[in-house]
Amino acid sequence: MSPVTRPRNAAATRAALLVAARELFATDGYERTTVRAVADRAGVNQALLFRYFGNKEGLFAEAATEMALAPLRSGPPDTLLERVVHDSFADEPGSALLLAVLSAGGGAAEELRRRLGEEYRERFADLAATDDREDALRRADLLLAWLLGIGQYRPRGDRAPAEAHVLRAARALLGG
Repeated sequence: MSPVTRPRNAAATRAALLVAARELFATDGYERTTVRAVADRAGVNQALLFRYFGNKEGLFAEAATEMALAPLRSGPPDTLLERVVHDSFADEPGSALLLAVLSAGGGAAEELRRRLGEEYRERFADLAATDDREDALRRADLLLAWLLGIGQYRPRGDRAPAEAHVLRAARALLGG
């Protein structure tokens, strides 16, 4: 009798690896997450991880980029600030994954931080109530730095009042 094999589905395997990676990077951080652990959680051989992502850094970059850019893509521009502020206070795996991105070492993590920062900077600058692009970018830089700090040091307890204060201050900073 021949062994039972699962049908191959590259898209499903890739998706399972990304889900497993997001979960492990969010809970264990970049340094403590191993490719073996990711592959085991996804139920596949780690050779497939290398096939689809090249290495741990490639996997991390793709998993983190999708999650980190979700607020930018998940709704209209006029609600972007609300989504990002809300996500800064969220106690969800995606928030933990973004913190893992911010604290990870290595060249790929640095490049990812730069790329994500630029993406958010541009989108925040587009929201600034000024025709002076340099001033809009300066305001966006300040907002991004502030929100990243809040993401790392969120208040305990009922976060709704703090979230409302931050949203009002963010709007004021952008001039809205």
